[in-house]
Amino acid sequence: MLKLVALGLLLVSTVTGQCFYKDDSSKKLDPEARTSLYKGQLEFTLNLFNAINDENPTDNIFFSPFSVYHSLLLAYFSSGGQTEESLRESLQIAKSLDKINLISAYKADRRSRATNNNSESYEFNSANKMFVDETLDVRQCLLDVFEEELERLNFHETPSESREHINKWVATATKNHIQQLIPEDGITHTTKLVLANAAYFKGVWASKFPAERTKKEAFFVSETRQTLVPFMKQKGTFHFMVSEDLGAQILELPYKGNDISMYILLPPYSMKEGVKNIIANLTPERLAAVVEESYMGREVIVEIPKFSIEKSLPLKPILQTVGVGDLFNSTSDFTTLTDDHVSFDDAVHKAKIQIDEEGTVAAAATAIFGFRSSRPAEPTRFVANFPFVYLVYERPTNSILFMGVYRDPKK
Repeated sequence: MLKLVALGLLLVSTVTGQCFYKDDSSKKLDPEARTSLYKGQLEFTLNLFNAINDENPTDNIFFSPFSVYHSLLLAYFSSGGQTEESLRESLQIAKSLDKINLISAYKADRRSRATNNNSESYEFNSANKMFVDETLDVRQCLLDVFEEELERLNFHETPSESREHINKWVATATKNHIQQLIPEDGITHTTKLVLANAAYFKGVWASKFPAERTKKEAFFVSETRQTLVPFMKQKGTFHFMVSEDLGAQILELPYKGNDISMYILLPPYSMKEGVKNIIANLTPERLAAVVEESYMGREVIVEIPKFSIEKSLPLKPILQTVGVGDLFNSTSDFTTLTDDHVSFDDAVHKAKIQIDEEGTVAAAATAIFGFRSSRPAEPTRFVANFPFVYLVYERPTNSILFMGVYRDPKK
């Protein structure tokens, strides 16, 4: 039995010989591999967001699609046959992008993140692990490829201690923001492999909210229910636009360093299905139009809730919805990793976000196991006092690191 727990970033060494193909060295270098990888990741992200919202239509949502995607990529590298094909399709990996070039793309991604992660501006780290039972006969070439990620544990004799070890690794990687990712019954003596990723982000607003201006005001959960929450307020120059395609007012709140921003997508208050429509209409092309459009900064009065959310997601039914169900079948194929028969049992994801006047702290871990005015008066008012969509976007890689829906402060 193979359990998918926590999701991760793939860090690999040079591949030689016949690890993935009859002759790995025959694969030609694809200069567009990294671009293709990011494109597929974004397409999967938006499909996943739709599926999660369908499962949680009235609740708050917060998760890291980056973490989920990279964890599933570990499964993709380990898979063969029909399992590999179904993962490739659901993860939106181009047919022209072979595993060798995918590995090269990840190496480049890792190097650039290590170079660009300026701790004085923001911090984003993603850690990867393959926890393998001592009895599982892993192919030597995979041991070489995943040398940095692979760690042997004694699941069959000490499942409880192994679970504690993995949870401690996740807690350390997320600076103690994600605790007890794997539940007590998550690891048993039959567990053979846990694929784990932990992601952590800490960003400081480029323009901080003055703490003395924060005060409680009404948040309209629905047309018939409201509750008081602390609202952070400031007036400044921000990128603001109205997208008819998405049915939303959109505000960009950059973090120091300007590589990463939070985007808040606010539907018209009068539209009951506003959040659902935004998510349904959010395509890679429309997101690109928001991020890449050269619109001038304008003076905006910003009022957004100050909040902290921690969410656990049972991922298995959601992954089955987006086409990754073959992972959990008894006929699943992981012969690239081992000749022993294994299958995924479950998948779990946990994420946490804290937004305050200084900035944002977010962490995640995954386990597999019509508008008010078309030309508003200056200054524009952006008051997020009813349900909205938000995402943390990394501009250099066109990646959504975290995303969610804020619907109800009481949940």
